[in-house]
Amino acid sequence: MKILVPVKRVVDYAVKIRVTNGKVDTASVKHSMNPFDEIAVEQAIRLKEAKKATEILAVSIGSTKAQETLRTALAMGADKALHIDTGDSETLPLQVAKILKAIVDKEKPDLVILGKQAIDDDANQTGQMLAGLLGWPQATFASKVELAADNKKVNVVREIDGGLETVSCAVPAIITADLRLNEPRYATLPNIMKAKKKPLEKLTPKDLGVDYVGKLTTLLVEEPPKRSAGIKVESVDELISKLKEKGLI
Repeated sequence: MKILVPVKRVVDYAVKIRVTNGKVDTASVKHSMNPFDEIAVEQAIRLKEAKKATEILAVSIGSTKAQETLRTALAMGADKALHIDTGDSETLPLQVAKILKAIVDKEKPDLVILGKQAIDDDANQTGQMLAGLLGWPQATFASKVELAADNKKVNVVREIDGGLETVSCAVPAIITADLRLNEPRYATLPNIMKAKKKPLEKLTPKDLGVDYVGKLTTLLVEEPPKRSAGIKVESVDELISKLKEKGLI
């Protein structure tokens, strides 16, 4: 069984975002793998360790800096990596899904495991769109993944508003990882060194036959207004009076 794991380079979750001149300052801050994608990589590795998978291919779409994220995936345990160079242009989830579909057609994986969303745009769309383009079954927000003995079905426990839901999908399938699926491992120094020797292929959307045009441009980013200090009132009557003054009632 071959598993494809898309990963995205994002501003590290622990970084305090700063807005400078109408743009998010990304030049001087730490970047890392999207946490949900990191969970997806870990799940693919666990399936391989359980002898359910034979190969893990990590793929990232973006600028040359995305290769750093791919090296992290390789150090964690992925077998090889594929970088799709789209330059510095912002990508829409549908564009990413179309590129991933072309990769799936080329590489023929049995499972695609990806994070349920990226923490920079919070779109939560790519996995669902990819499933629609491929005509594959999908299991989103996975908190537990179990493959059948013959690898022809995958049972996924999903987190939903009402609790937990278990779905069974025929393979090939799309799975999106939720926060509680697992706890990703840290890449050890020996594995980081080994990752430098693992294959990393570089392609463009054109190489895959995908007509890619950057259509998304962020015009302006503004920080939310700072909250003004509150006041204390001595009685209900005073509270009602203040609310009337503000035009709230």
